[in-house]
Order: sequence, then structure tokens, then C-alpha cells
Amino acid sequence: MYTRRGDKGETSLFGSRRVSKDSPRIEAYGSIDELNSCIGVAISFSTSESVSTLLKKVQKLLFVAGADLATELTARGAGEKIPRIRKEDTRWLEKESDELLTKLPPLKNFILPGGGQSAANLQLARSVCRRAERRIVAVGRVEAINPELIPFINRLSTYLFNLARYSNFIEGRQEEAWKKD
Repeated sequence: MYTRRGDKGETSLFGSRRVSKDSPRIEAYGSIDELNSCIGVAISFSTSESVSTLLKKVQKLLFVAGADLATELTARGAGEKIPRIRKEDTRWLEKESDELLTKLPPLKNFILPGGGQSAANLQLARSVCRRAERRIVAVGRVEAINPELIPFINRLSTYLFNLARYSNFIEGRQEEAWKKD
């Protein structure tokens, strides 16, 4: 499917306002889309149904975050049609992260990203999440955005880190401590 409306380097936000495809807002929700794809790859390598189920919930929340970013706070009709990231979503990530930490040995060193395929892809997703966070902060400097987006994405990167560690743990893979040469 194609419309040709984006052939001149512009796209529409919800509410029909046209913006450049390299605008900070488009960069931000493009990073969210990339993050969602990285999580899809991690799911494809996951050996744990429970981890896959949790990640699918994260993917759904990332669709909400993307729609949230694609919709200006002042867009008419957005309140009824477009869901927004809420404090409850961030609290869910915190609860899930806390639960994972009870199952993991405490960290005593920095660890190298890697391990099993699922964990390595979750570490990649975490780094993409950090980039998305930087992009969202950049948008927030020039436009009004949902104030819940930054805490949500910040907690998500922590959650992905913990989930990567958990994936390695349940697969019996050792974490490799970073050591200065």
C-alpha cells in the first residue's frame, strides 16, 4: 500500500498537520518503532513463554507510546481516539522489574551485553530504548508532549536490562563481567 503523500519528505501527524520526516517528533516515534521491532526479534529467539508474553505486552505499550508521540497534545479529537501512556504503565514496568530482581543474583560489576540470543537482542533493544529516550527528550524541549512518556521509556530500558539478565539466568548462561584490560 502506498499513498505517495510522503514522497516529498513530509508525513502527517494525527490531526492532519504535515511535518518533515526528519522532525524531532518523527525521529522519536521512529525510534519507538525500531525498538518494537528489536523486541520482536528478541521474542523470536526467546525460549521462555513467560518472557515472550511479557514482551508482547511491552510491544502493545510501545504502540501506545508511538501513537502518543504521533499526536500533539492539542490535537482535536485525540482524547477519545488516541490512547496515551499513563502512570499505571510505568508502575507496571517498575513492578515487573522489581519482581525480576528478586530472582536474579545481585550485580557486583558491569556486565558485557550478550549471552543467549534472546538476552543479546534484549540488550540491543535496551540500547535502542535509550536512544528513543534521548529523542523524546529532544521533542519535549521544543514541543509539548505527554509528561508520562519520558519516565515510561526510562523504566523500560531498565526493565529490558533486567529481562535480558533473567533470560540468561533461566537459560543457564553466565554473565560476563566487564574488566579493564
